[in-house]
Amino acid sequence: MLIDPELGYRAVVSRDARFDGQFFLAVRPTGLYCRPSCPTIAPRRRNAEFFATAAAAQQAGYRSCRRCLPDIVPGSPEWDTRGDLAGRAMRLIVDGVVEREGVPGLARRVGYSERHLTRVLTAELGAGPLALARAHRAHTARLLIETTTMSVSDVAIASGFASVRQFNDTIRSVFATTPSELRVAAQRAGRGRQHAGAGRVRLRLPVRTPFDAAGILAFLSARAIPGVESARPGRYARTLRLPHGSATAHMRPAGTHVECTLRLADLRDLSTAVSRLRRLFDLDADPAAVDGVLVTDPALAVSVAGIPGIRVPGSVDGTETVVRALLGQQVSVAAARTAARRLTEAVGEQLLAPEGELTTLFPSAAAVAERASEILTGPARRVETIRTICAAIASGDIELHVGVDGEALRSRLQSYPGIGPWTASYVVMRLLGDPDVLLPQDLALRNGARALGLPSSIEALTEHGRRWRPWRSYAAMHLLRAAGPTV
Repeated sequence: MLIDPELGYRAVVSRDARFDGQFFLAVRPTGLYCRPSCPTIAPRRRNAEFFATAAAAQQAGYRSCRRCLPDIVPGSPEWDTRGDLAGRAMRLIVDGVVEREGVPGLARRVGYSERHLTRVLTAELGAGPLALARAHRAHTARLLIETTTMSVSDVAIASGFASVRQFNDTIRSVFATTPSELRVAAQRAGRGRQHAGAGRVRLRLPVRTPFDAAGILAFLSARAIPGVESARPGRYARTLRLPHGSATAHMRPAGTHVECTLRLADLRDLSTAVSRLRRLFDLDADPAAVDGVLVTDPALAVSVAGIPGIRVPGSVDGTETVVRALLGQQVSVAAARTAARRLTEAVGEQLLAPEGELTTLFPSAAAVAERASEILTGPARRVETIRTICAAIASGDIELHVGVDGEALRSRLQSYPGIGPWTASYVVMRLLGDPDVLLPQDLALRNGARALGLPSSIEALTEHGRRWRPWRSYAAMHLLRAAGPTV
């Protein structure tokens, strides 16, 4: 990812927070790297250096600024919009794949050799996979040190470090201080610490504003499966199936951040849980870029002005997303929710320690494949498609993770009888965060287009939608909102 130095410097001089997380400023005389909106006096142009990632700045010998905390910002929207190798690999790194499977596992998932992957990441992002993963671990560690009461050993485990010694060495290298000194400095600066009980962590997830929290909560609430999810005004909670165990998450949007309370069976899943929840709420989107394109269409201008910062809901589990998409084919949202509830009640995995309304994990692919035929009602072809797809997921014939290639996944899904363009594209939009999916086959979306005075036939809407690229997924959300309350 190339950064225009002049554009970057103008953003630094104006302290433009819109660029926080999208690139990092390094100041040669101080040896520090900062977010573009750092409140310190802007350095002279000749002393400024720009990096695409914090890992690249660290590789060059810079340490994190203690004043602007460049690590505690929303992630780069690049990882949501890029479908190339670097983007797919970065999404997997943030999801914790390097900690769980190493660089060989990361390379296997993206379908390239370790050598080629390292070469591409170094050229594009300024650092290889190990350095990028190390920077992500350091970011997570700092967040936990400064905002929770977790012990140093628990922070090391939750951040993905192999040992406390490795954890301490990394903190000293990246922040030029010790974990205890970071915690004391945070207390002096008035950054509150949340009590962390056994497996329970409270965090503040930063978000780029404007943020249409009401819209995304309404979307999730209308589709919430009892036992798996719970939705109340201004709040959303759900269970999570994670690599090392289960978890529950309670989310409450609060202005510039989302308050998140996690209860984890295994602290090693913390970073993965946070990554998936950020994707579910689309917290790393760039609303300025999205709205700046969509508002130029007179037909969308009023909607964009009335709903700034609209988001596209993501996914926390690939199997769940595929099954729910199939259940929703040609039926109402309420009917799809009923079918998902019936399936979950029959074969969902019960939590060992239920938490209020959260009692159940969405069924695994293997469980659905085994019993879908006896549980689900409706067209036999759809039931058979769900059974077949889940069997393929359980066997590994279909991979569903944030590192798969979007076009390859779309093609693979459509090779199965009963899966058409709408379902495949919907899965790609939700699972991979593809920002440029329109779904013109969707009846509700076409009704919304008609309400806004746009063409409502599939062909005409597809043609008109070309002007919304590369943000057609966000335009689709405006059309769905215009269609009225979910039915």
